[in-house]
Amino acid sequence: MELLLICFSFWILHRNPANADSIIHIGAIFEENAVKDDEIFQLAISDLSLNDDILQSEKITHSVKLIEPNNPFQAVQEACELMNQGILALVTSTGCAAASALQSLTDAMHIPHLFIQRNGDGGPRTACQLNPSPDGESYTLAARPPVRINDVLLTLVSEFHWQKFIIFYESDYDIRGLQTFMDQASRLGLDVSLQRVDRNVSRVFTDLFSTMRTEELNRYRDTLRRAVLLMSPRGAQVFIHQAVETNLASKDSHWVYANEEVSDADIMELIHSSLGRMTIIRQVFPLWRDTNVRCMRNNHRISSLLCDPQEGYLQSLEVSNLYLYDSVLMLANAFYRKLEDRKWHSMASLNCMRKSTKPWNGGWSMLDTIQKGRISGLTGMMDFRAEGSNSHVQFEILGTSYSETFMKDVKRLASWDSTRGLNGSLKENRIESGMQGVTLKIVTLLEEPFVMVAENILGQPKRYKGFSIDVLDALAKILGFKYDIYQVGDGKYGSALPNGSWNGVIGELIGKRADLAVSAITITPERESVVDFSKRYLDYSVGILMRKSEEKINIFSLLAPFDLAVWACIAAAIPVVGIMIFLLRRIQAVRCHSNTGHPPPSTSTSLQSAIWIVYGAFVQQGSDSILGSVALRIVMGSWWLFTLIVCSSYTANLAAYLTVSRMDNAVRSFQDLSKQVDLAYGTVRDSTVYEYFRAKGTNPLEQDSTFAELWKVVNKNNGFDNSVSSPSEGIKKAKRESYAFLWDMAVVEYAALTDDDCTLTIAGNSMSTRGYGMALQHGSPYRDLFSQKILELQEKGDLDILKQKWWPKKGRCDLQSHTDAQPEGRALRLHSFAGVFCILAAGLLLALLVAALETWWNSNHCRREQPKEVTTDNSSGQALLNQNRAMVVTTGPPAPPRPRSRPRPPGPPVLPRDATATLYFMDPAGADASPDLVELQYTQL
Repeated sequence: MELLLICFSFWILHRNPANADSIIHIGAIFEENAVKDDEIFQLAISDLSLNDDILQSEKITHSVKLIEPNNPFQAVQEACELMNQGILALVTSTGCAAASALQSLTDAMHIPHLFIQRNGDGGPRTACQLNPSPDGESYTLAARPPVRINDVLLTLVSEFHWQKFIIFYESDYDIRGLQTFMDQASRLGLDVSLQRVDRNVSRVFTDLFSTMRTEELNRYRDTLRRAVLLMSPRGAQVFIHQAVETNLASKDSHWVYANEEVSDADIMELIHSSLGRMTIIRQVFPLWRDTNVRCMRNNHRISSLLCDPQEGYLQSLEVSNLYLYDSVLMLANAFYRKLEDRKWHSMASLNCMRKSTKPWNGGWSMLDTIQKGRISGLTGMMDFRAEGSNSHVQFEILGTSYSETFMKDVKRLASWDSTRGLNGSLKENRIESGMQGVTLKIVTLLEEPFVMVAENILGQPKRYKGFSIDVLDALAKILGFKYDIYQVGDGKYGSALPNGSWNGVIGELIGKRADLAVSAITITPERESVVDFSKRYLDYSVGILMRKSEEKINIFSLLAPFDLAVWACIAAAIPVVGIMIFLLRRIQAVRCHSNTGHPPPSTSTSLQSAIWIVYGAFVQQGSDSILGSVALRIVMGSWWLFTLIVCSSYTANLAAYLTVSRMDNAVRSFQDLSKQVDLAYGTVRDSTVYEYFRAKGTNPLEQDSTFAELWKVVNKNNGFDNSVSSPSEGIKKAKRESYAFLWDMAVVEYAALTDDDCTLTIAGNSMSTRGYGMALQHGSPYRDLFSQKILELQEKGDLDILKQKWWPKKGRCDLQSHTDAQPEGRALRLHSFAGVFCILAAGLLLALLVAALETWWNSNHCRREQPKEVTTDNSSGQALLNQNRAMVVTTGPPAPPRPRSRPRPPGPPVLPRDATATLYFMDPAGADASPDLVELQYTQL
């Protein structure tokens, strides 16, 4: 895999050789034995070439020259050849001799020179003594920070209260690098001895026994009890082994090994070969621990080969290789700023051998741009604002306790950086079982249910309760210590500030104002770099707090499968088709009457009957047969087909709608949250969760786009739109609004369990990669003891009991009822069919109302008109009436009263001209004798 990536990088580079079209060309000079330097330089160039965000369409071209180690003449010769080709800057990784020669050349030609000091023998590095520039303008910038081992050593011997000790250094070590240290030690009154160690270490101890008498050996053995080793890892291991074998080292010996470049394997070899206490100083880069952070630098993607922890390529590199990669990034940053400001100076071909050659006129402007820049790379922060060198450096101090055994565990005691100095305690404390008589000063931060204020009595100190307080009380009962607790002033857990300091409870520990921090403090790599943590006592994960999804009751949900416009069109289609049928029936009746003189037989020809027939066919209840003509058959066939499609579509959509409405639409994961747009969400600004989403959302190696979408919403308007300032504000907002609060699962779960209205629920991933721990000062003697007792509490189940106390499975609110699918939830509930019952009830009420109106209307109408029976003496009329058993009733207006006169003989009644007669008669062909009457009306013409 590594070979393929490097070959791909070479292919990219050779595809774009230095040519006249490129305006960015840099040169590089490396020593022949530094194979990794050339690889890393090529990797950095190819990474920039593949990333268009840095220099847009411009590509960097380069030329690399290899020289023999410690050959300044060859270095100058190769540099002149590069300048003749035309370069904007020179990057070198050489020894001090070549660097000094190159400094003089670049100062004369005004070519910016980024120098990385390397030390190939594995021993401690000493500062290069570069020549000062004659005009005071140095074009050489030291990308690797100055040697600060002396400052760290002086801090250590002060912490250890050493008054007398000896320093062993190898023969090729430049003792001039100790001059400053010796001067400072002399001013402090320290007795410091120096002794050079030859390559043949065994010969050193042989000479000691052969030249020293017994008394001198005893004094030397006493001096050897406090020793500093400035040697290569292999040389130090052999030296300690010989000291132990010759009985010059004992269990009271304390070895301090200082070397910027020492691997974990070398450290374990040193510790296993030593006897007594061992302290190791080495340079570290804290951002290595978090791959999500170290893979991105100012929107620049660092090579995946260096970021992938599975490859192990990064761990195999030397410190100088890392500074070389960051130097290329630094130059790319400067080139970008020059292109952006449109202050570009073209490259010039310089001939070093000619005395008349003028220096590059754009050199000072390019140097100034580089010095004003700042990047964050593999080594952390890099800039050249401190006298032309990168001043950002950090060391970690590892150590063991006094022991007679060789299999000792190593732990991180403290750290040292160029800004804050020592962070931690280096004092040896032998605490084995208890802490009786110890009173700890504890800083805390209120966070339910970890730390809460209990009911306090006026005039007495505050009392606290909570899960973390219960764990602390359990440890205090076991170990026998007492504590004084106070709240942090700024109300923050702790994050790094731009000036390198920390705020919150972490800042209280760094400032040594507190011995222990107890609250909902998560263990993160950044915090572990400045404080110590006990073993986790509770798992940590990020949860989602939101209101329970309220079930919307819609009694007319059965109308939901169709849109209102569809229902309106269906309602309009029924009378339209009814009118069509009515008109066709009338046309058919007129045609039949004109042909035969008799109307065709039918059930009804009224408009109401036609509409009723169409409605009956629509609801699939059948109807009277009206199929007389072909046109009517076509109309009814089309209507039946329309009805079939509508009913089938309604049935299918209704089933789908009821199925979806029964599903739980609540957000169950981050994926669900990122895909929806109705629910706003956020977290606490500048918190651990906020940094977690930023790291995941901006990581280019993250395959899932979920966290990128989440970070876009969380960070909207720099977090001021959706994020909040405190956890309590987020919980209130989630309860009051349509809002999802992203926070610690333990905190949001407790908030949902203890909610007064039980309107909150939680979701999220329960997988835990981190945990909550107790934070202590760096090098605290109580860390291992606290961790041991926490493990005992876990093994005995006491922590589970405490957890059940604050997070009960069945609390005031039941969270499972909302998250788990209930079997009875699969059945349709009454409110789903309430609309059907409402329609039925409305129909029944309407029928009763119409029946009541008809009864009232008929009774009033009959009372007002009083129907009369008409009789006549006409024989023919009487015979007709008797044959049909009918009677004639006048329904027209009554005849006007006639004046009284002489009685006339009876005759047929005289009716008005506009009177209408109604004739009722029985059907003689009827099967039964029931008086079914058929109404026949006619008007006297």
